[in-house]
Amino acid sequence: MINDHARPSRRRSRRSWVAMATVAAVGATSLLATQSAAAAEDPWVGELLNNPIADVYRFTVPNAAVEPATGVAGSVVAVEGNFAPGKTWTTLNMGSSGGNWSSTIGPLEPGLYYYQYSARPSWGEDAVPFRNPASPQEVTSNPAMNTLFVPGPGAEWLADVPEGGALEEISYASTVSDEERSALVWTPPGYDQDRAEPYPVLYLLQDEGQSYREWVELGRLSQILDNLTVDGDAEPMVVVMGDGEVDDVRDEVVKNLVPAAEDAFHISDDAEDRAIAGIGRGADQALSLLVDATKEFSNVGSFSGDLEGDLGNGSGKISKGKAKQINDATDLIRLYVGNVTDPSYNATVDLADKLDAAGVEFQSDGSDPETGGTWDTWQKNLHDFAQRVFQAPGDTGPSEGHLPLEPHALPAPGTTPTPWIDENGVVTFETGTEFADANNVTVWGNFGPAGSWPRTPMTKQDDGRWRLTMPVESGSYYYKFVVEGVDHKDQANPTTVLSERNWSTFQVPGDETLRGEYTTPVAPEARGDVEVMNYTSSANGNPERSAYVWTPPGYDAEREEPYPVFYLQHGGGQTWTDWIEVGFAAQILDNHYAKGEIVPMVVVMANGNGVNFPNEITQRITVAAEAQYNVSDEGEQRALAGLSMGSGHTLTTLWAHPGEFAYIGGMSAFGSVPAGADVDAINEGTELIRIYSGDTQDFTYGATLSLIDSMTNRGVEHEFAPIIAGPHSWDVWQKSLIDFLPRLFQG
Repeated sequence: MINDHARPSRRRSRRSWVAMATVAAVGATSLLATQSAAAAEDPWVGELLNNPIADVYRFTVPNAAVEPATGVAGSVVAVEGNFAPGKTWTTLNMGSSGGNWSSTIGPLEPGLYYYQYSARPSWGEDAVPFRNPASPQEVTSNPAMNTLFVPGPGAEWLADVPEGGALEEISYASTVSDEERSALVWTPPGYDQDRAEPYPVLYLLQDEGQSYREWVELGRLSQILDNLTVDGDAEPMVVVMGDGEVDDVRDEVVKNLVPAAEDAFHISDDAEDRAIAGIGRGADQALSLLVDATKEFSNVGSFSGDLEGDLGNGSGKISKGKAKQINDATDLIRLYVGNVTDPSYNATVDLADKLDAAGVEFQSDGSDPETGGTWDTWQKNLHDFAQRVFQAPGDTGPSEGHLPLEPHALPAPGTTPTPWIDENGVVTFETGTEFADANNVTVWGNFGPAGSWPRTPMTKQDDGRWRLTMPVESGSYYYKFVVEGVDHKDQANPTTVLSERNWSTFQVPGDETLRGEYTTPVAPEARGDVEVMNYTSSANGNPERSAYVWTPPGYDAEREEPYPVFYLQHGGGQTWTDWIEVGFAAQILDNHYAKGEIVPMVVVMANGNGVNFPNEITQRITVAAEAQYNVSDEGEQRALAGLSMGSGHTLTTLWAHPGEFAYIGGMSAFGSVPAGADVDAINEGTELIRIYSGDTQDFTYGATLSLIDSMTNRGVEHEFAPIIAGPHSWDVWQKSLIDFLPRLFQG
């Protein structure tokens, strides 16, 4: 449950939705957030101030700046970045208002984010990326890109260090490319050119399509090495970031780069004091040097790499003689790779098997379950590897929480319902071939931070299908395909949503998140029953309506004591099926009941559209429920709650019929206490009024604060639950329901 006494906190966890502000901390008269240009190097992005949840950011681009930056009179302006699960690249549409384009997202977990803005005339045309021309260029290989560092727990090792090491660029003549080339060099804090003992040196090579400067620009190498060195977790060393964009890496590194670095810096020329590592192609190059220049480097790291070509005997295998040479000359070989979304995942599995079969001694860091082939993974790889080089051997196993390296394959295209979800929560979406001629296909879903809705690009396959694979935390989700701006249902997903025909849903099992813990299905024998109750409505022209009814395990229609009953309402644009189809209310109830956290109760989810709801609930819905189920007609054994429009219905009923429902819940609530409301009767007849809200991303946030002011000023006794991170969304409402249920009928 939400802790009403929780203080504002920057602590992060997989359950970080738990409210971080009390009513007093929020203040019902708080102003809506403003931007802080100092929060990022791009003045167009800033953390929202006065938001009850930290690390929520607003991206804002002046409309007048779009066409000069892109040549496009953009009708679709977006911010694109690594904001999706697993730091997957995704797109956030920006809305136009007051001469600006803007989009809000968060809270962002601590770490580095990289992003760019884009504009296109329409969804069917290519997007043109751009950055704020007034901001500093941060990524050499992608001039449109900027970075945003979010400090906080878990990212201390990526934070700036006062008086850290220094960066210097060196130039040297390359005999391979017959040109002047450059490398970037980091020297540790306190570097001493005259130190008696030369420094050990780590050489790093970048992947294809990257710049060697990305080790600093996106890899945060300076911060990682500064922190490790200052904390005494790594041997003080010099790091040389060379340019691996050459055909003959052996001559370029051994004959050109290494001598140039040794001439310019006080570093060792002993192989025992040399290490080399790389990403992707750079990892391949480092491994090839392990084979072709065996005695040049004693420590070798492969980040999302492979080993191809002649491996010592022309057979594609490492000979036993070569394996012995490698083992004798090398202190450490360590393999790193992201999760199964890393394009090098299976190649790394094969590499480990190849080295093992040859008898080459190596270590495996396993597979990082959180991120794939991204800088987020390689930052962690560098952090781990730098602590191991030039050190006595310690724990040689994988990092904590990493998974074993095992081959991975997706089902054959078109053979199963989608999405496919593996045992580690990696989700794969796939379209049919009907969009083979499209240029832009995305998955729109509540996968973003706090349940926001990014559009994550899919990749076209050779057969014309589109796919997207990414890790997703446990919980329930809804999504649709967006094809060149047009919504489409995933026809291979059998789930349906009555109120949103293009939506599909799925659930990722697990208990690492609160939503996951309560939406994971319990064993069949421990589930309540969900039935449809038909009833006569007061609605004009549509008298016959339906409601979903959940009854607890062991429900007894003949029980002497009627069951308490909870009437749970949907929001605007929704209907009676949504709490079951999208809100996963049955699973939430099942889990609460299985844990012994709620009393046996009946829950009725009826249709609140197009009616005078106070009359509908008191004269039609409750009457039908009491006739068809063994439920109480006593006010103290009734509860009523709803989301958004349903909260308005709930509160309107409370004002009109005090005492009819002793437990009242409003989620993303709004309204005010009417002038004629009988406050004494409301307080006398109500055991609990509890109000919930998302943060400023929830468009009813300001209205909720006004409601709280109204109840406070009029003397209506109530509780204002701590703010839940997120927009006007099912993530917020599910968490509200999870918190509300155990408070019902307990005393």
